[in-house]
Amino acid sequence: MKLFFKEHSLLIFVQAVQMLVSLSIFWFDGYRDLKLFFYTVFLNFFILCGYLIYYYLSRQKMYKRLNQPLSSLDDSFQKTDDAPISKAFDEVLRNQYKLYQSQLKSVEKEQEEHRKFMDQWVHQMKTPLSVIELTAQNLDEPDSSSIREETEVMKTGLNTVLYIARLRTIEQDFHIKPVELVKLADEVNGENKRFYIRNKVYPKLEVKKEGITVESDEKWLFFILSQLINNAVKYSSEVSNRIVISIYERGEEAILEVTDFGIGIPEADKRRIFDPFYTGENGRKYRESTGMGLYLAKETISILRHEIEMESVLGKGTTFRIVFSETQNLTRL
Repeated sequence: MKLFFKEHSLLIFVQAVQMLVSLSIFWFDGYRDLKLFFYTVFLNFFILCGYLIYYYLSRQKMYKRLNQPLSSLDDSFQKTDDAPISKAFDEVLRNQYKLYQSQLKSVEKEQEEHRKFMDQWVHQMKTPLSVIELTAQNLDEPDSSSIREETEVMKTGLNTVLYIARLRTIEQDFHIKPVELVKLADEVNGENKRFYIRNKVYPKLEVKKEGITVESDEKWLFFILSQLINNAVKYSSEVSNRIVISIYERGEEAILEVTDFGIGIPEADKRRIFDPFYTGENGRKYRESTGMGLYLAKETISILRHEIEMESVLGKGTTFRIVFSETQNLTRL
């Protein structure tokens, strides 16, 4: 209704001015019949109101559509009414929808090409890194360890790039199946064996209940756990020589927990640790931090419909928990 009055406010004003001018001409010409004047005013406003009421009712659907946002893009194809202005309005919406779809497909195609390029580039880079690692094995210490240490850092960075590129299409990459948490933790520990030794931080696996199995994507869960362990070791090095990986149940939920006894997270950083590219106070001290690991972990966990919890005390350590709901805890089913 407000839009209707805004559109016709000028018409109402012009009609009022026109009627006032006409009556003024008769008044100054000496014609002073007030009854006729009032009748003329009433008749003009009656005709104007009749026109406005008819116009509003005939285009009520169009004004309603203009005042309410579209609930979906498919609403662009709804027919308003048979009035010429409404038909033109519907045609504009349809053309806009077609243009949007065309541009969206173009952007999606570019993103898909970019993702394929990143996938191919990362895999191509892994080959020379493997060759460098094999070559380093024939060198004397400490050169051999130094080179392999740097190649591991590069591999971690390449994997992060790969997962960032796949994040937009992550749901298409999921393969949900039963995942045994103990087996997953053993595989992640095996993969990070040299990382533990290099940093002199060693994992302890605490299993409070055997056979806990959850419904998740094994590959992405492997990445999430690796990221949490990577952070735990990095921020524990030279402070503590151990981290604890715990697997247990909390009520009906299954819990996969990583606890370190390192430097902890400052209070000011706790609210932003999952923001992309945010490194915080600790990240500025440890220059290898990209600020993307925890962001990727949080985004992936959300899409997998798990939950992540964090507790940290500055100077005493940090705990991250991956929480699997009752329906995802296959041990209970």
